[in-house]
Amino acid sequence: MKNTKSIIATAKETILIESKAIANLSNLIGQDFEDAVTCILNSKGRVIVTGIGKSANIATKIVATFNSTGTPAIFMHAADAIHGDLGNVQIDDVVICLSKSGNTPEIKVLLPLIKNYGNKIIAITGNTDSYLGEYADFTINAYVDKEACTNNLAPTTSTTAQLVLGDALAVCLLNLRGFTSKDFAKYHPGGALGKKLYLRVSDLVKKNLVPKVKKTDSIAKVILEISEKRLGATAVVEKDKIIGIVTDGDIRRMLSKTTEINQFTASDIMGTSPKFINKDAMAVEALELMENNSITQLLVVDNHKNYEGVIHLHDLIKEGIF
Repeated sequence: MKNTKSIIATAKETILIESKAIANLSNLIGQDFEDAVTCILNSKGRVIVTGIGKSANIATKIVATFNSTGTPAIFMHAADAIHGDLGNVQIDDVVICLSKSGNTPEIKVLLPLIKNYGNKIIAITGNTDSYLGEYADFTINAYVDKEACTNNLAPTTSTTAQLVLGDALAVCLLNLRGFTSKDFAKYHPGGALGKKLYLRVSDLVKKNLVPKVKKTDSIAKVILEISEKRLGATAVVEKDKIIGIVTDGDIRRMLSKTTEINQFTASDIMGTSPKFINKDAMAVEALELMENNSITQLLVVDNHKNYEGVIHLHDLIKEGIF
């Protein structure tokens, strides 16, 4: 039990140290940060993000964030840069260099080479008085009081600070570019996230059979239609317009009261206020509508309110939307 408490206490202390350091970053944001954002925004090239050690790992994530939010970026390892990869840097590119100390040997070799090409350099460093801090065109202060590591050695708090500042740059650029969810979808077409952003009801409903009956159809025919189309419901349609819905729940409720089904028609048991959605709506909107109304299917209509079919909760689950 003592060991468990010690583990929990250490975890909490780590989180507290890093959270305080991150909160303090807002006090360090100054004109150089704004100028750095403006520089990237006005650049005709890409953003090259470089670093060494753990900073290099953070750089790769910042590159990924930039690329996914509309700012073209590539990663260049600082050590590899001075052994050939410097060719990645093109004339209009802006270079972001990450380094806690700002004084690593590789950085000192790399910066003058970049400057010789005329590229602007943005520093993200915990030491603004360092070689990097003074050599860069714009210096973003990533100072942290101490690492979360017990020995104050392993990059923990400092790399978290770099990551947060990278996110801050990306979000500022995103807002200035007017980057929307539609733009985001272009860069995230795969996986559940992408599907939430681009998948429409029409993409799903066209894969399903279209259950429909007339209001005068017998209950036997209604049951057969629901069973054959396997969507748990059927629309009751008149001249392509929806006038009601019969679900398998409606059938069960009727059968719990009587087995004399021959005397009933669809109009006797149908719900007259069915929930429906336009085929051009996003699939995630269909999910929200189902959740808000505690239902598992929606009737789908076109822009003229003509019946198109049924979308089921299982369709959304199958696509990873749920």
